[in-house]
Amino acid sequence: MIEQHRQFFNHAFSKEKYKAFLDDIASDFDYLPTFRIAETPLFITDKLKQQLLEGCQQVIDFIQRPDFNELTEKAVEVNFNVPNQDAHTQFLAIDFGICEEDGEIVPKLIEVQGFPSVFNFQFNMFEKLKKAYPFLEDFNPYLEGLDANGYYDKFKETVLNGHSPKEVVLLEIEPEKQNTKIDFYYCKRDLGIPYLCVTEIIKHGKKLFYKDASGKEIQIKRIYNRVIFDELVTRTDLPMQFSFLEELDVEWAGHPNWFTRISKFILPYLKGPYFNETTLLSDLQEIPEDLENYVLKPLFSFSGSGVIFHVQKSDVEAVKEKDLYVLQRKAHYAPILQALEGRVKAEVRILGVWPEKDSQPTLIGNLVRLSRGEMIGVKFNKDKDWVGGTIGLFEKEK
Repeated sequence: MIEQHRQFFNHAFSKEKYKAFLDDIASDFDYLPTFRIAETPLFITDKLKQQLLEGCQQVIDFIQRPDFNELTEKAVEVNFNVPNQDAHTQFLAIDFGICEEDGEIVPKLIEVQGFPSVFNFQFNMFEKLKKAYPFLEDFNPYLEGLDANGYYDKFKETVLNGHSPKEVVLLEIEPEKQNTKIDFYYCKRDLGIPYLCVTEIIKHGKKLFYKDASGKEIQIKRIYNRVIFDELVTRTDLPMQFSFLEELDVEWAGHPNWFTRISKFILPYLKGPYFNETTLLSDLQEIPEDLENYVLKPLFSFSGSGVIFHVQKSDVEAVKEKDLYVLQRKAHYAPILQALEGRVKAEVRILGVWPEKDSQPTLIGNLVRLSRGEMIGVKFNKDKDWVGGTIGLFEKEK
């Protein structure tokens, strides 16, 4: 059936429909994202869906180990140990390359993040996609039996945790300069929470405040955190009234520690059919002879920064902080998607949320990145890659 869906979509596609789809997105805020939005969704088979869910559950099982904090303590020691860490992350983004192994299609874990992704944009993008292609009403990008309302209700519950939207802020570094700012726009529109730069936060004692449109100070009860510490530490020019390392009277929707604990740091611990061999450089007994089959990655980078795809022995030897890098066997992406012009590789990010009251995270949706390059998300090529630009669809149960 998937091949039939692909042929049907390709037949229905036109440049005029694609432009109308993009124009529809741009019309909401008179703005179109700077990242490339794909012309097509990815149709996902039931078998691949189940494999993705199995791989995610194995990651979740590891995160829920009683000794997880102990195993990942070094991650916060070498970065920033922010006070008042809560019991678990509120967000999961689990990335799988769609690969070929022994002639079979299989997802392989590329990365996992205890950090939010573009939850708001993905929801709205699918609604726009359905308007362009009404037959997509028969498909669903959501998981665990959710529909569009269920997806957004669960996300809203996670972000707000019962607070009034005006008491919750989306926090970023210069949000209007971020490539993902369209997600902030949708978040403000749909949830009613403001997005703020870290420089706009006012501190009185242990409490944080911001000024609303009338100039009134509003206490911040909860922070929907989108700040990446990699960027924050380089921005010594930012005039901030508070520090993340202070004791603050505020809740976190995405406590900063989870970004480092749930990261490439845990990849060496994960074993099984959905995980590629990954070794911490400090644990490496000898440098493999076939380095062409490996990728060298810093543990705590974002969006592929610092990754060396064509690894040389000198690259490995040059790393001084060997407990901050991993050597990971390459994922052999399969050109799974038949586009109008050739075949395209895919990476599926499963999106999860985990409200404080829940005993388990809920996997609610997905994001798909497509590429004709040799590796997705590394050395982004605007002519070959769609970074965050589409969605995976599952056939609805009849």
